[in-house]
Amino acid sequence: MKLAFPTNDKKSVEEHFGQCSYFALVDVADGKIVKTEFVASPGHAPGVMPKFLGEQKADVIITGGMGSMAIDLFAQQGIKTVLGASGIIEDLVSKYLADNLISKGSACTEHSRGSH
Repeated sequence: MKLAFPTNDKKSVEEHFGQCSYFALVDVADGKIVKTEFVASPGHAPGVMPKFLGEQKADVIITGGMGSMAIDLFAQQGIKTVLGASGIIEDLVSKYLADNLISKGSACTEHSRGSH
């Protein structure tokens, strides 16, 4: 399974996926991290990030929030969204694998450049 986390500092999850510089792509197998790589974000434009992460074979994106259109576009790529996350990526992986990271399901409803 491959988990995707938007990040700017390569340590913690960015609370709004559209504002990230990188994605941490974390491969897990048998309940353990087997590989982590950081790839540059393709930029924030409608539909670009879901398609990009689909091409990266991501199964799940874990972030603080995103708009409902992005959630739908991720679903079309077969990528599950987990919203409401914050903190250190490694900790979030552990919580997700332990089934202790539950999506708050809250989508962003207001978008203006630079506000998130």
